[in-house]
Amino acid sequence: MAMTPRRPARRVLTALICAGLACMASAQDDVRLPDLGSSADALISPQEARDYGASMLRQMRALDMVVDDPLLDDYINDLGHRLASNSDKPKDRFTFFIVKDAEINAFAAPGGYIAVNSGLFVITRDESELAGVIAHEIGHITQNHLQRAFEASRKDAPLMALVLLGAVLAGASSHSGDAPMAVLAGGQGLIAQRSINFTRKDEIEADRVGIQTLAKAGFDPNAMAAFFQRMQDVLSTGAGGDNVPSLLQTHPVTTMRISDAKARAGALIAAQKLRPSGTVMDLQQWQQHTAPIAFVKDPASLLDAPKPGPLDTYNLMRERVRVLAGDATREATWYGSNLQTRPAFDTPANHYGYALALTRSGRGTLAVAQLQPLLRTAPDNLVLKLALADAELQAGQRAAALAIYQDLNVQSPRNRAVALAYAKALTAGGDKAQASLAASLLRPLLDDASEPEIYSTYARASDAAGDHVRAGEAFADASYYSGRPFDAMEQLQRLLKRDDLDYYARARIQGRISELTPLLLELRKRKIETKDSPDSGQQVQPFGLCLEPSCRATAPASAWRFD
Repeated sequence: MAMTPRRPARRVLTALICAGLACMASAQDDVRLPDLGSSADALISPQEARDYGASMLRQMRALDMVVDDPLLDDYINDLGHRLASNSDKPKDRFTFFIVKDAEINAFAAPGGYIAVNSGLFVITRDESELAGVIAHEIGHITQNHLQRAFEASRKDAPLMALVLLGAVLAGASSHSGDAPMAVLAGGQGLIAQRSINFTRKDEIEADRVGIQTLAKAGFDPNAMAAFFQRMQDVLSTGAGGDNVPSLLQTHPVTTMRISDAKARAGALIAAQKLRPSGTVMDLQQWQQHTAPIAFVKDPASLLDAPKPGPLDTYNLMRERVRVLAGDATREATWYGSNLQTRPAFDTPANHYGYALALTRSGRGTLAVAQLQPLLRTAPDNLVLKLALADAELQAGQRAAALAIYQDLNVQSPRNRAVALAYAKALTAGGDKAQASLAASLLRPLLDDASEPEIYSTYARASDAAGDHVRAGEAFADASYYSGRPFDAMEQLQRLLKRDDLDYYARARIQGRISELTPLLLELRKRKIETKDSPDSGQQVQPFGLCLEPSCRATAPASAWRFD
């Protein structure tokens, strides 16, 4: 089934992000590039790259382009870090997330941010295929393709200026309103073609280092070539009609490239003699190679080899992506119809997806009936038990749901998905004591959280528990991480006017205001419009990418007043 189409503007925006970030690269003669640095380091520092990636993610959240779900976040980041820890730069920091877009694509952004479209996730056949795409994007980052791309893209600025001038002249000498756009489109096509020409060698290099990463992480090194071969088959047979997968537009695939990937994978299999199960390397070797990885909660867990099966995490998460990124009612109809008419469709993962769609479309009782047989075969499966609790809660069986949530919280303390679902259930329809318990469950998660839902749920729980100041702070943080920094500042300023603040609360709020002030000054200086920007009429610079030194200058404090 095809994924539910998203709004055209969102599709275009995703394409622009991918075109501007993942597809630009500079021409290099060597397949394996030495890490000698680049003058691009003078354009964007590692910290600025991280800041840019984080800003991009916040703004994508503001446009509802991100699948924000704790289970999926943990899964895609565990998978990504398993691969990254076996890459050429195992200690670099990466952030992985899923985009709400039915297009089959993925892209890498500055600062180690790697996005996988929901459309790509659901079309993969196994975890190795998904890992292959992610490993390829990791290769773009570890081989410094983005830095070189930024440096090379500056050379295209004069060309684009000539293109724009040509469009103006065409409009001045023609009575046709389409002439300027035709010239502009032609010039953009030229630049796009130059970009593709630049990226072909980089794509091959990302393939080769990605395949090596796959093998070292314990995945099938043939998976990357197999996935690209499948995409090319769709294109060559015309099965996709006019809808060419975006992955093939941004990652041009040739028969030679696929053959090279297959040969590379075969050589790795022969040389490394990968074990089908068990750990990829022993703990002592791994610690010398990668540790410490401070931002991974349990680095040693990355040693676990993938465990395929009908109820493995990958199969469940693939169906979870399908439901959460689509329309629940439509997906429920699709699952129900296929389960009745197609015997091969009758799998545990599809029953799980059906249950999710039923719960999200308001039919919790039917969802419980789908989940109970699955739990009889896998009674300790956290994903299934959490789905059952959600279904029971939706069906009005709050006590039964709370009992399951409590049991899961005892088994897996500080699990974000469990804590968030449990806190929501406690707060909704609960008393002050239950709301206080909900807040206590979420408070430890705030130290390193960037998901708006965690802050907004904590805010509602704190408010119901009577802690209105903490609630106000959390609501402001939720606004900030949702891509609304101006709203966040306004909320903090109002909160600072309360006469019941103690010394510590006032210090926290003032500290947060001090952190936000430079960001808002920079947004105003660069004329970057956010969803909540008070200056909606000014020229917009998409996603705040500016590499010129003047863009990084700090504006004087007098340039902005917070009255």
